[in-house]
Amino acid sequence: MRSIELFTGAGGLALGTATAGFDHAAVVEFDKDSCDTLRLNKTAGAKYAKDWTVIQADVRWFDFVDLGEIDFIAGGVPCQPFSLGGKHRGHEDHRDMFPEFARAIATLQPKAFLIENVKGLLRKNFADYFEYIILRMSHPAIPAKGRSWREHRAELERVHTSGKKTGMDYHVVWQLLNAADFGVPQRRDRVFIVGFRSDLKVRWAFPQPTHSATALLRSQFLTEEYWETHEVPKSKRPKPDHGMLDKLPTIFREECRPWRTVRDAIQGLPKLKSGGRSLEDPNHFLNPGARPYKGHTGSVLDEPAKTLKAGDHGVPGGENTVVMDDGEFRYFSVREAARIQTFPDSYAFAGAWTEQMRQVGNAVPVDLARIVASDIIVHLI
Repeated sequence: MRSIELFTGAGGLALGTATAGFDHAAVVEFDKDSCDTLRLNKTAGAKYAKDWTVIQADVRWFDFVDLGEIDFIAGGVPCQPFSLGGKHRGHEDHRDMFPEFARAIATLQPKAFLIENVKGLLRKNFADYFEYIILRMSHPAIPAKGRSWREHRAELERVHTSGKKTGMDYHVVWQLLNAADFGVPQRRDRVFIVGFRSDLKVRWAFPQPTHSATALLRSQFLTEEYWETHEVPKSKRPKPDHGMLDKLPTIFREECRPWRTVRDAIQGLPKLKSGGRSLEDPNHFLNPGARPYKGHTGSVLDEPAKTLKAGDHGVPGGENTVVMDDGEFRYFSVREAARIQTFPDSYAFAGAWTEQMRQVGNAVPVDLARIVASDIIVHLI
């Protein structure tokens, strides 16, 4: 399954789709530091990344024809135009790259595609544009021809409702997924859009969650298996909320596994003091200076992490921090953050500390990408 990755960033989505079995003919990224990370892992012979052709380019000027036949396209389309923390300009933002992703589909006509973006894309003020995105990905052969997106959308709606074939149509589905529900030790809500070329006659649905908050609560406060696994003394275990113990025995014993927590993610890494660095673990360095402030109080050890973020200027204060057992408030190291994003320990990040954290915060969790892509590839083989 020959594929390409657009807007690759540090490579989270690319690693996940490659692990699922897709063979990247090229990974395309504009940002220099992210490209340095991709090249670093290629040179170091990191699994999957060693075979990638890294292309540092602006997708808007990229000629997809040169890539030859492609079965699958994936990309984390830049989220800044739709992010809750951004300026919310949507389609008016020059960083809106959904039209370029549609151009890639129209040019390469892959069997399937996968797009990831932020939850903010689903906000009410973007509802019309989001519908346009789905329609445009469904019928990429109908060009915009210089028209506004609203004019283009009107034509796409007519074609879509008529059921008329354009010669290249896609069956498109989307869903908001919480990464924690799929074994990622982080609460991270992201929109995934998946399309299969209509001639393949695939009717695809997103995979079901494999992990749950309920299962974590049972493991912590009913069976106590969680604390025993981590060898946490009873004196240091948090007390359950009022009434929780009465409810837990009646909760359905579901097949899902417990949500993974920060403690699960960072176990086994050397414990460092502020300013300390591990010589054996790449990117494991504790930068000093973390402080809590209103609305940014850090993640706790025994729950999935809060959503890691990139920020406009590197680490956004309390977003990428953790409260330890002894009450210490500190930043995650880059390696810890990478584990929370389910990158393998062998995967290194280039650039200054703030750049490394930005790359990790922008990434798609590797395991979530792998789970979704694995289900896609099964329907293509």
